[in-house]
Amino acid sequence: MSIPGQTVGVSVFTDYLLESLELSRAQLSFAYMAGTIASSLLPPWAGRLHDSRGARVTAAGAGFCLALVLIAFSKSDILAGHLLRVPWIGTAAGGLLVVLPGFFALRLFGQGILTLASRNMIAKWFDRRRGLVFGMTGVFTALGFSSAPLIFDFAIDYLGWRGAWMAMAVIIGAGFVPFVLAFFRDNPEECGLLPDGEKSLPEEDSAKRKPEVSATLLQARRTPLFWVYSLSFALSALYTTGLTFHVVSAFASSGMARDEAISIFLPASVIAVAVHLFGGWLSDRIDLKILLAVMLGGMMISMAGLVVLAPGLPVLMVIFGNGLSMGLFSLLSGVSWPKLFGRKHLGAISGLNMSIVVFHSAVGPVLFSQSLSWTGSYSAAGIVNLAAAGLLWAATFFLKRVEE
Repeated sequence: MSIPGQTVGVSVFTDYLLESLELSRAQLSFAYMAGTIASSLLPPWAGRLHDSRGARVTAAGAGFCLALVLIAFSKSDILAGHLLRVPWIGTAAGGLLVVLPGFFALRLFGQGILTLASRNMIAKWFDRRRGLVFGMTGVFTALGFSSAPLIFDFAIDYLGWRGAWMAMAVIIGAGFVPFVLAFFRDNPEECGLLPDGEKSLPEEDSAKRKPEVSATLLQARRTPLFWVYSLSFALSALYTTGLTFHVVSAFASSGMARDEAISIFLPASVIAVAVHLFGGWLSDRIDLKILLAVMLGGMMISMAGLVVLAPGLPVLMVIFGNGLSMGLFSLLSGVSWPKLFGRKHLGAISGLNMSIVVFHSAVGPVLFSQSLSWTGSYSAAGIVNLAAAGLLWAATFFLKRVEE
């Protein structure tokens, strides 16, 4: 349900916004960056709200607001037309005044709060089986994210871009929000249960069970562990949003068609699903930094493919690298914080991480557009990202757990 607020959901509508609002690609990228950066300031507050009010209230409120934002986007050209009646507002200014607050709200409620609340709820309900459960739910997440461009493209063909956004608003507002209110519960303790669905632990299991880490946000922020994981997730968001936002343009600059660009998401999703499912099982058994290093390795493969993008092997590198990194990114984003720092302050810690990730996701499209403007290709953006991923990959070998 958060996909309409994610870059993968917005990217399909990019060309329609450019045409209807008469904005340049650079202007729209700037608006997307500014709106996303502004939205990155609020997830820490949303995390504290989640800690105090729970997943049901937080997710239902975010879903309702997301539906309203989608309705507004379906009328974006009409709203911009009304603004043009003001004498000092030109065409570009009118379009920017619509999409700037629109992107802010879309990213805040979709990518930010709704994702945070749903992911944290699952993390609180499981402990010993957390990785396995995230692996299973990740199958739906990976398939949803990777198939979204094709599904949204299909909806646009039959309903038009306005109708597609309106249909999403109805599905989320009238379908998902009541579902959240009926079925979401913040944690097992409020239902008389323990994590993993246990009513009580057998004595032998209870004796073997390690005390749960319970780090505060301040304690987490003081560890290299938090920053290497956070910056790795942030780089993944920066690269993925940049590539996804400009994927059609990137492939066109290498002599490939729009259909070829959009078609990379489906095979990547197959890889992501397999990686996520197997990685979830592994995450309950091995040190998470190993999976983090593999995620960064997948990013480097995709980035190297982008640097030399052309039909053939480079496209396969982008597909395989994206599938590998996307599968592990969505898994590690959920399992890392409760396993590394505990559940008590999960909302605050994951909220700060979400703020960092959202901020960097805003930089991605602009970095890519500037790479095209300055060099005539997206290779420079790929090189910068590749160097950053290499440094973080090396840093994973020096990480120690909090209790160590």
